[in-house]
Amino acid sequence: MIVAIDGPAGAGKSTVARRLAERLGYRYLDTGAMYRALTWLAMTRDIDLGAGEKLGALADENPIALDEDGRVWIDDTDVTAAIRKSRIDRVVPVVARHPAVRAIMRARQRELAEVGDAVIEGRDIGTVVCPGADVKVYLNAERQTRAERRLAERPEIGADALATDLRLRDQSDAERMMPADDAIQIDTTELDVEDVVSRIEQLVRERQPA
Repeated sequence: MIVAIDGPAGAGKSTVARRLAERLGYRYLDTGAMYRALTWLAMTRDIDLGAGEKLGALADENPIALDEDGRVWIDDTDVTAAIRKSRIDRVVPVVARHPAVRAIMRARQRELAEVGDAVIEGRDIGTVVCPGADVKVYLNAERQTRAERRLAERPEIGADALATDLRLRDQSDAERMMPADDAIQIDTTELDVEDVVSRIEQLVRERQPA
């Protein structure tokens, strides 16, 4: 069974998806981490982040692996910590918007999804990557709440910089931030993580084969 969780930055996707996967005993796939890993590798190799075709080839030549412990690997390197640095935050949207990159990444994400039961989170999982997902959820929250959550995660960046980053990311993601027609939409503004996880878990249990 595939559970697709989409939504903008700060909506709670990662935390909810990770805890849901733990409860269900499913694999957790963070597709955003895959774009971050590619960005890290491109910066390490001094590749122009505006060169979409080069970045697509780099992604094709260096398949990203997500292991059962939640670690992210590329080019035989564990980049789990490195891809969460602010320097990656600032430029990953530039890399992610290239069609050549997205084509390779989506193909890789489908390969990972086919391995078995998984909770997959991102921005276009239910609409493009796994349109046949058994359960589709779209999380959202008021922008101020999303900004506060991001600040709690990354206090070193600063409130003003994070607010600007969130606005720019929303603009960059706008065309792929549409929820699937059959997605369950949940506003997480006033909900805690466990409430959201429990709601989605119930959906999954209801749709699991008898």
